[in-house]
Amino acid sequence: MSLMKTFKYIIWIFFISMVTLHGGAGHAYGNTEKSYHVNNVLCLTLQGSINPGTKELYLRAIKNANKIEGGMLLVLLDTPGGLVTSLRDMVQATMDSEAPVVVFVYPPGAQAASAGAILTLSAHVAVMAPGTNIGAAHPVAIGLPKKDQGGDETLTEKAVNDIAAMARSIAQEMGRNATWAEMAVRKSISATAMEAFSSGVIDIIAKGPEELLKKLDGHHIRLKGVKVRMEAPSPIIQEITPTLREKVLAIIADPNVAYVLMMIGIVGLYFELAHPGTIFPGAIGGISLLLGLYALQALPVSAIGLMLIILGAVLFALELFVMSHGVLGVFGLLSLILGSIMLFNVEGGGIGLSLSVLIPTLVTVGGGMFAILFLAARATLSEPLSGTTALIGKHGTVKEVINDGQYLVFLHGELWLAKGPPGMKEGSGAIVKEMEGLSLKIEPIKQIREV
Repeated sequence: MSLMKTFKYIIWIFFISMVTLHGGAGHAYGNTEKSYHVNNVLCLTLQGSINPGTKELYLRAIKNANKIEGGMLLVLLDTPGGLVTSLRDMVQATMDSEAPVVVFVYPPGAQAASAGAILTLSAHVAVMAPGTNIGAAHPVAIGLPKKDQGGDETLTEKAVNDIAAMARSIAQEMGRNATWAEMAVRKSISATAMEAFSSGVIDIIAKGPEELLKKLDGHHIRLKGVKVRMEAPSPIIQEITPTLREKVLAIIADPNVAYVLMMIGIVGLYFELAHPGTIFPGAIGGISLLLGLYALQALPVSAIGLMLIILGAVLFALELFVMSHGVLGVFGLLSLILGSIMLFNVEGGGIGLSLSVLIPTLVTVGGGMFAILFLAARATLSEPLSGTTALIGKHGTVKEVINDGQYLVFLHGELWLAKGPPGMKEGSGAIVKEMEGLSLKIEPIKQIREV
C-alpha cells in the first residue's frame, strides 16, 4: 500500500513539474515576442499597368525602405494588371524584404486586378479601402486572341497552371486564403473589400492612410517567416517620387505604346528614304524607333516577330530602289502584319497588343507606305518636265528664219536655235525631233501629219 502511495506521489510531482515548465515557457515566449518599431514610412503610389518601369520604381522603394532604421513601405495601388515577368521580380523583392511592405488598394474605386491581385497577396499587410476590388487574375492573351477566346484557351494551360501555383504558394506563405488566390487565376473571380476581408484574402480595411497607420499599431505580421508585432505610434511619412527615367520607361514600356513608337519610326525613316532632305520625318522616325526598341528590350518579345517587322521595313525600302511593281511592297506589308501578331506572342508574358491599337496602326502604316510607293512610281513613269528629254516631241512656233535651214523657235517660254528642212516660215508650227547640244532639230508639223 505504501508503495502505491509513493508511486502516486511521484506521478503528481511529475505532472505539476510539467505544468509549471509549460506555463513558464509560455510566459518566457510572451516576454520574448519580437517587435518592429515603424519610425519611417515610405509612401509609393503605383497607378496603371505593371511593367518594367513600375518594377524599377518599386524595387528602388523597397531597397530604400530596407536601408532606413524602422523603415516601412506603404504602396498605394491601383492597377488593371501587367507583365508577369515584372510581377515576379516585385513579388520576390516583397517577400524577401527586411522592412514590412504594406500594399493598400486605394483610393475608393481603385482595383488590384490580375498581377495587382498577386502583388497584394504577397505583401506583409494587405489592405483595401471601401469601394475597391481585387481579383480577376486570369492571364490575358498575347497579341491577337485565339479562336476559343471564351475558354481557358486565352493562354496555354501550362501558363495558367504556373501562375495559379504561384498565387497559391504566395497566399500560403503569407497566411492568406490560398484557395481564393488560385480561383482568382483559374476562374477570374473578384471580390470587394468586405468580401476579401471576410474570406481571409486581406488583413485590414481602412478608409485612408491615416486610419491604416492607426490600425497597424499592434498588428502582427510575418516578416521573413517570423511573427512580429508592429509598433507605429507616430511614424514619419515620406513620399517616393519616380525619376525621369522611371517615368519615361513606365510610359513607353506599355506594349501598345512601344509598338506604335516602332511603327512611327519605320514610317518616318521610310519617308526620309523616299524623299531625301525632308529631315523632319527622318528625325522623328529615328527618335521614335530608338524609344520603341528601348522599350522592347525591357519587354518579353518574340525574336521571330521582331525579325519579321524588320524584314517588312527592309522590303518596303527595297521597293523604292527596285521597281517590282508592288510585289516587294505586298510582301513587306504581309511581313509587318505577321510580325505584329507574333511580336508579344510569348507564353506567360501577361499582356499584349490591343486589337484597337494593332488594326488601326497596321492600316495606317500600310496605307501610308503604299501611298509613298504610288507617288514614287508615278513620278518615275510620268514624262519628264525638264531637261533634254522633256523637249522631245514638244510643239513650238518658228519666230524667225535665220537662213535656209536655221530658225529661232519659241518653245516652253524660251527661244531656241533650231535646224530644220528649208522652206519653213515664221509662224509655222514645228515639232522637236532631237536635241544636238544646245540646238534643236525640228520638222514642220504639217509634214508629220501628212506622213
